Amino acid sequence: MQRRHFLTTLAAASVAPGVSFAEGKPIRLVVPFPPGGATDITARVLSDPLSKILQQPVVVDNRAGAGGSIGMAEVARSAPDGLAFGVATLSTHGVNPAVYQKLPYDPIKGFVGVTELVKVPGVIVINPGVLPINSFAELVKYLKANPGKVSYASPGNGTIGHMWGELFKSSTGTSMVHIPYRGAGPAINDVLAGQVPVYFDQVASSLPHVKAGKLKALAVSWGGRLDVLPEVPTYGELGYAANNDPSWFGLVAPVGTTPDIALRMQQAVVAVLKDRAVRERLSLQGLYASGTTPAEFTTQIASEIEKMKQVVAFARIRLD
Repeated sequence: MQRRHFLTTLAAASVAPGVSFAEGKPIRLVVPFPPGGATDITARVLSDPLSKILQQPVVVDNRAGAGGSIGMAEVARSAPDGLAFGVATLSTHGVNPAVYQKLPYDPIKGFVGVTELVKVPGVIVINPGVLPINSFAELVKYLKANPGKVSYASPGNGTIGHMWGELFKSSTGTSMVHIPYRGAGPAINDVLAGQVPVYFDQVASSLPHVKAGKLKALAVSWGGRLDVLPEVPTYGELGYAANNDPSWFGLVAPVGTTPDIALRMQQAVVAVLKDRAVRERLSLQGLYASGTTPAEFTTQIASEIEKMKQVVAFARIRLD
């Protein structure tokens, strides 16, 4: 009863009045990755309460492929009528523009920023059975003594894990061999099997293996220590502030979407993210509720692209 009252109150008071999306039609949240991943989980946690607040169906539409490019291109060519929003990520609106000369979408000119949905901490993990190392400092010391002899895994070329790995190498002055996989699942399986000793990942997917003692977390990219990994220091604590930025998921709309429509969706999202039950569901997945303004999120995207371009220049990455 309390939850229904909460959503009803928000529907009446928290969303910009006088603005409506196309009557009776579902609003699509286009997720540019397969079902079951963190982006998909985020969209599905939000979709039902958003439907209640907006008093209109909100459905998740998975359009996976090409590192998120297929889904983002689908959003960019959709009508700007408030019926299509894309779940953008640091990969689609940071990494991809930095590593590809040509994309089927323009990350800046093709979209209107709506809001950051969640922040996603990163983590560096090792297989302790392969590398008998107990701290971040020990890893850096070992790598400097053995340049190019240690490999690290990522979910693939140009992924955020790849970028985190190259940023680590740049900031610590170390050398490792990058081993790209076709997805996070195969990558983490080989790390668990001891085929590759180091992995740069999002906390959400590595956490169960760290808790089970199969992997050891050495540092997290977050503003402070995480409740789920209180013993693990942040990059900032260790003196590597440039590595401390987490990943994120956010909402974008096709270019031409009016400010009123963007604001109505942003306010609805923020209202949902204030619900304690929603925040808890997300945090259990290693996802931390945000809710920025359209202007803030638009500025953030431009900033992330520039930062990723610097990492790409260091690593000399070019994928087309």
